[in-house]
Amino acid sequence: MTKPNFWDNKEESEKVVSKLSDLKNITSSIISIKEKLDSDNELIDSLEDNDSDMLNIIEEELTNLKKDIDEVSLNAYLSGPYDKNNCILEIHPGAGGTESCDWASMLYRMYTRYCEKEGYKIDILDYQDGDEAGIKSVTMLIKGTNAYGYLKNEKGVHRLVRLSPFDSNNRRHTSFASIEVTPEIEQNNDVEIDEKDLKIDVYRSTGAGGQGVNTTDSAVRITHLPTKIVVTCQNERSQIQNKEQALKVLKNKLLLLELEKQEKELNKIKGDQMNIDFGSQIRSYVMHPYSMVKDHRTNVETSNVDKVLDGDINLFIEANLKKEL
Repeated sequence: MTKPNFWDNKEESEKVVSKLSDLKNITSSIISIKEKLDSDNELIDSLEDNDSDMLNIIEEELTNLKKDIDEVSLNAYLSGPYDKNNCILEIHPGAGGTESCDWASMLYRMYTRYCEKEGYKIDILDYQDGDEAGIKSVTMLIKGTNAYGYLKNEKGVHRLVRLSPFDSNNRRHTSFASIEVTPEIEQNNDVEIDEKDLKIDVYRSTGAGGQGVNTTDSAVRITHLPTKIVVTCQNERSQIQNKEQALKVLKNKLLLLELEKQEKELNKIKGDQMNIDFGSQIRSYVMHPYSMVKDHRTNVETSNVDKVLDGDINLFIEANLKKEL
């Protein structure tokens, strides 16, 4: 940063500043914890017999310090090559029709609320309404330090059991939806796309958007014919902007495929593909006949389903991060 030409490339310089800020946050937290521990040790050494008031103060301080240490320790689990990156999170309903579309919209709200609480910014790349209720699919770009690291283990099938609001007989239904999470990777890579390998469709946007977003055929769907990868984008006002964003996401996905061939990295990043139905879920959300959310990979569970669906998923995220090491 002390170089005279540091600010010549604004984009690159901002990345360096951001990296420096992240490192300072980590080191300052560790320094602060050490200073507090040293202070507490001095207090303990100076304690007089039966000084219960001071002992209570120290115990409270140590309880708070444990929380700080746990938070700093969690960052140590984010050591993957893309953990600090932004991420692209996709939600797709599975078996269950309208039920699953509604379940997908509930998951959409859950992740939106999680991002709000963690200070992450969300850009909606694509949003498709369900025929009767809920959503057919949604693709979100989640921006913020460690977004991919924290959300990568959300990838998989999520199962809901509840009394259906769409069933006139109020029977219990089981619904499924899949979550796909990939890191946003810098596009200074060698991935080249032949225009002949692309099938590009344009259509009118159907999801929520700004004024005029769904008055023209601005939405873009790109199919990469050799790999059958399909990417859609409709969040921008113009067709050109949507095409550029869709191509960026497509390059990202193609790069991951290339990493699979070269280093078998994709299996670590995306995990095994699973059917969106019974027996394939990573987490179950049961609202009837009892209340429970259980992660089947770590066996972590809670009875507070409403709190989880309001975005409080850190207990599952932390357990899965610790399980990786």
